[in-house]
Amino acid sequence: MTAYQRRQTVVVDVGGVKVGGTHPIVVQSMTNTDTADVAATTAQVRALHQAGSELVRVTVNNEAAAEAVPAIVAQVDVPVIGDFHYNGHLLLTKYPRCAAALAKYRINPGNVGAKRRDENFRAIVEVALAHGKPVRIGVNWGSLDQQLLTEMMDENARRPDPLDARDVMLEAMVASATRSAELAEECGLAHDHIILSAKLSGVQDLVEVYRRLAERCDYPLHLGLTEAGMGAKGIIASAAGLSILLAEGIGDTIRVSLTPRPGGDRTEEVQVAQQVLQSLGLRNFTPQVTACPGCGRTTSTFFQEMAEQIQSHLKAQMATWRARYAGVETLRVAVMGCVVNGPGESKHADIGISLPGTFEEPKAPVYVDGRLLVTLRGDAIVADFLKILEEYVETRFGAAAGAAAR
Repeated sequence: MTAYQRRQTVVVDVGGVKVGGTHPIVVQSMTNTDTADVAATTAQVRALHQAGSELVRVTVNNEAAAEAVPAIVAQVDVPVIGDFHYNGHLLLTKYPRCAAALAKYRINPGNVGAKRRDENFRAIVEVALAHGKPVRIGVNWGSLDQQLLTEMMDENARRPDPLDARDVMLEAMVASATRSAELAEECGLAHDHIILSAKLSGVQDLVEVYRRLAERCDYPLHLGLTEAGMGAKGIIASAAGLSILLAEGIGDTIRVSLTPRPGGDRTEEVQVAQQVLQSLGLRNFTPQVTACPGCGRTTSTFFQEMAEQIQSHLKAQMATWRARYAGVETLRVAVMGCVVNGPGESKHADIGISLPGTFEEPKAPVYVDGRLLVTLRGDAIVADFLKILEEYVETRFGAAAGAAAR
């Protein structure tokens, strides 16, 4: 499979959002509020949606959460997915309004009950059938079906050339997902109502298990590194795993599972997911700023401050721009710190500025569409450049929006 050649899958409709086929790769996220707290959960669903999450998942772990779901869904404009473990068959059956309100059910086959596993699984699928809902069969190595894993380990031990334990575990992940999908279809669930995932917390393991899944089925795949972690570790590990798979055409919807700092912003996981897709050239969400890292030629912090101001300006303007200027999310801006690469990078961007480095002549050439427009000097460089940026957006994307309207 060549890079960026999307794997062919069926298309699953999740509350009006199309997942799979040639549709754009969908960004999703999950709340961390108590679902029974309608106000808090509704507020977080809205915040995640506003940040760009196209699907939002909530935990439905008890009766209070199940009772709260319809009220939450009624107050938001994004499809809400229910995450079920252990008692999903009971909650979905007892609370039909919850079952009807949700856009999709997530079933973990390792957590549907050890003693009556298939029966409980069938019960959830039957509810999905009754309400016309798709399901995600989400396998996780932290809750992998131990009976299945033990059977496969025992079978492997009898082989003349046994595989190593890691390989058997990865095969058990794939088998749990695909066998559960087969069982769901045997129960009557349509082929195009199933999404699969098989999440692990190791990048190489994640890549391998999804490659195997992609070879063996045409269900849309939900990608994500489970329990990715906090901060740089979680962001980098998620980006590494997702990027390898997406570059191979594997993956139809993604979630970045970051551990937020205490009181931290839950929407960070949405921003990271969007940036992964935009960095790979798969989707555009917001204008991108190219800025140099700085070196001994840029001992002043002025260019760093300007880059931050421009980034903040773009972020603040996007809510308005997105509504007024079709295609503005493709805008490329360069803020460079010296003469070495500054003019060249600025020419490659749609609009760019090359600031003077240490001991360089105090002037800042501005390039628009590859050509020198003006050279700025003095104390108002930032304000002057932002004015030029605003005029460029209006000229380029305002016309496009007007033409589209006509």
